[in-house]
Amino acid sequence: MPLCCRNHSGRASWKHTGAGYWGTYGDCDLPLRTVENLLQNVAKSGPWDWVYWTGDIPAHNVWSQTWAQQLNELVTITRLLHKHLGPNVTVYPAVGNHESTPVNSFPPPFVHGNRSSRWLYDTMAEEWAPWLPKEALETIRRGGFYTCEVERGLRVVSLNMNFCARENYWLMVNSTDPAGQLQWLINILQESENKGEKVHIIGHIPPGLCLSNWTSSLVPSYNPISFSRYESTITGQFFGHTHVDEFQMFYDEDTLTRPLSVAFIAPSVTTYVNLNPGRIYFLTCSNRMVLDHETFILNLTLANNQPSKPDPNPSWTLLYRASKAYGLSTLFPSDMDALIKVMKNDDRVFQRFWYLFHKGHVSKPCTDTCKTSLICLLHSGRYDLLTQCDVLHGDKHSVRKTMC
Repeated sequence: MPLCCRNHSGRASWKHTGAGYWGTYGDCDLPLRTVENLLQNVAKSGPWDWVYWTGDIPAHNVWSQTWAQQLNELVTITRLLHKHLGPNVTVYPAVGNHESTPVNSFPPPFVHGNRSSRWLYDTMAEEWAPWLPKEALETIRRGGFYTCEVERGLRVVSLNMNFCARENYWLMVNSTDPAGQLQWLINILQESENKGEKVHIIGHIPPGLCLSNWTSSLVPSYNPISFSRYESTITGQFFGHTHVDEFQMFYDEDTLTRPLSVAFIAPSVTTYVNLNPGRIYFLTCSNRMVLDHETFILNLTLANNQPSKPDPNPSWTLLYRASKAYGLSTLFPSDMDALIKVMKNDDRVFQRFWYLFHKGHVSKPCTDTCKTSLICLLHSGRYDLLTQCDVLHGDKHSVRKTMC
């Protein structure tokens, strides 16, 4: 089966091969109780200023999903966030590729009627209304993206990255800027620059995994205009989707060597595939750039066997703090670019990254072509650079596989 640990999977023949109470390594998603336990622990670890939620709520049983099921899971998780974080913590969500059904299917706003995404966006607007202003809810209903002021001097832009996704077949109709989102983004960035605001961009699919025209030199486009023109305005990017703990770099258009920005890609809460459940906190400094981040995990081996039965109160433990793990004082673009160079030459640092990349549960080593390709991918906030990684290093796959 493409996804195990479901109700219809049946009972295991032997106890030790069955799914664990808190989750299981392999092709499995998490039970809801583990998600709620995570949120209980997050709440106790606060207080929090605000939360970025980078999308993907439903499980990976994509062949059997319905509108009703997707909406139920959206409502369930949203209300659990309200319940555990309380009314004083604002959550800024982004739309993941699994929120819709069929998976990855996000028609542009000019598609109306039963084929549109109105069924999804309307429910998002209703459920997220306690967190977001009226103007943000209007653009969510239209295309699943929005902007709002987080605090004085800082604005968040939540992009619907499904309008750049290679797996969204609706983009065969129009892949340039089908929702007018990129032009809208440029307008927001210009307004923020005029006001002296800093901007954090959040989304689900990292830009380096988008269609080539999303990060090309065409206008409007995400990469050249956003980061060369608004380098001093965009101070943070936060994405998800890949399920692992990584980042992607953005460089200047002229030389492709001067680091302009970093897209931090947070690891998943789900175990899919063969991972520890994880969570991540970003700590930002006064100029709204990332100073450091921490990743916490739930060690399933310990949580499921304490000593012969599941631990009723499993411990989410600190896996690492980036500054300590890599010997960095900040996580600015120049720091992360320097880290990549260190990993190229010092295999001990790279293997540490590989271990943390998998949230402390590595299923296979990474050497030779694997190492060279991964380091290349970290450089690749643009799709055209991503494809060069494969060409240069003889990868049989044309592009990196995504968690679709």
